Amino acid sequence: MSQSDRIRIANRVASELSEGEIVNLGVGIPTLIPDCLGDKKVFLQTENGLLGMGPTPKEEEVNMDLISASKKPVTMDIGASIFDSSDSFAMIRGGHVDVAVLGALQVDQYGEIANWAVPGKTILGVGGAMDLVAGAKKIIIAATHMSKSGEPKLVEKLTFPSSGVAKADLLVTEHAVFGFTNDGVELVELLSDISLKDLQQITGPTFKVKRAEIKN
Repeated sequence: MSQSDRIRIANRVASELSEGEIVNLGVGIPTLIPDCLGDKKVFLQTENGLLGMGPTPKEEEVNMDLISASKKPVTMDIGASIFDSSDSFAMIRGGHVDVAVLGALQVDQYGEIANWAVPGKTILGVGGAMDLVAGAKKIIIAATHMSKSGEPKLVEKLTFPSSGVAKADLLVTEHAVFGFTNDGVELVELLSDISLKDLQQITGPTFKVKRAEIKN
């Protein structure tokens, strides 16, 4: 997927965030979001212990002692605070994160997420995924529509280990925005020029169309 596709996803997720929200950003595409917020005042939290993360630093201003949980160099906004990992996870587990923006390996038709392990492959551990899924008030998945092997990430049923019982509210890919209900997945918005027929062909479950204005 091109960088422009990744930025399209990050921009669309950024449009879902509201002033004053505390937002945790996961690895991958979510790390692009600080550069997509413009003047919107959102309090970005990284689980290694920073609240008030700013945009990506210029190359000459990079300080590798100041990094996100994704090990990417970051800046601090005015008023930012630094704390240890235990306080960071107390914040997450205590329900003080309004939105978690996560990547995913798979999302099922009801919004259940798998984002930490591929069966048969070596893993380092679940990290903060299970805590964020359980503790955040809203979950947005920012991910490519297909895996590197060409399989849909939106599936009828997870085949990878689940990250927890909490469900995603939205999935944003380079092609579309999907929402989740007890009846299954809904197409909320198209983000590319793909047709509905072609989108369905690269999507695991059959989706409903939420908005009448999506007509192609």
